[in-house]
Amino acid sequence: MSKEKKRKAIIFFAALALVFMAGAVLTGSSEKHETVQEMMRDSVLHDLNKISLLGIKDVNPGLIAGFIVSGILILFALFCRIFVIPKFKLVPGKFQSVLETVVGLFDGMAKTNSHHLNGFLGAYIFAAGAFIFTGTLFELFGVQAVTTSGHSVSLPAPFSDINGAIMMGCLSYLVILSGGIIGNGVKGIGKTLKEFSLPISLSFRLFGALLSGALVTELVYYYSSLSYGLPVLVGVLFTLLHALIQAYVLTMLTSLFYGEVSEKTEKKKKAKDKAGEKADAEESNQESVDNNEQEAAA
Repeated sequence: MSKEKKRKAIIFFAALALVFMAGAVLTGSSEKHETVQEMMRDSVLHDLNKISLLGIKDVNPGLIAGFIVSGILILFALFCRIFVIPKFKLVPGKFQSVLETVVGLFDGMAKTNSHHLNGFLGAYIFAAGAFIFTGTLFELFGVQAVTTSGHSVSLPAPFSDINGAIMMGCLSYLVILSGGIIGNGVKGIGKTLKEFSLPISLSFRLFGALLSGALVTELVYYYSSLSYGLPVLVGVLFTLLHALIQAYVLTMLTSLFYGEVSEKTEKKKKAKDKAGEKADAEESNQESVDNNEQEAAA
């Protein structure tokens, strides 16, 4: 394409963008069935817009989103296991390289923070990270659903609902507890229960971070004057970054606490035994010195 054609194409698309933007501002928004206060409140509590699922009324939209994200991940895992993994080569292709890099990242995180009993930990943090990342990006697609009152709404991210965040926090805490039990038995339970605030901190850290992005995005989409162009930047800043950061934070904290509670307490006993052996050695050396001095005096 020549420079003249490129210049004309740029001018055309710029003019088209300005026309659409002017149209969005001049036409105004369509009649909304809820105020901005109700919209923001429902984004936090999810108590206004309910969905009917298989004859069950008043189902939380976040639950529907969680089911859809779980189905997507399960189908993707089955596809990879059946069609991709059997065709792995010694010299990997692009898709194989991406899979090996992601799996190696979480496996290395598990082995770094827990030097033993890290097989299950690596699998769990990989699944949790994939669910958080995919579930957070899910809201970008704007999947529509009809509420019981007949209005159309976009399905939110599963973790924009406090119930989904609490579920992930408690599940991670149970995984940490299992590591303590396997590694140290009853003592591991005590070590894990000392961190009684951990499920609360994990849950509300995840919920607060994702909710802030959801509220800003909903506010931008609510006003037609902001609904052209700006949601792209908001989506990148508050959705993509949150997806990456929160997936990393929760998996890192889970692996850290798992490694801490599953660490063998026998190491302390060995340290004490070594200290006792050192003291015995010093005492025997002192006795030999005393004997030598007595012999020299005699």
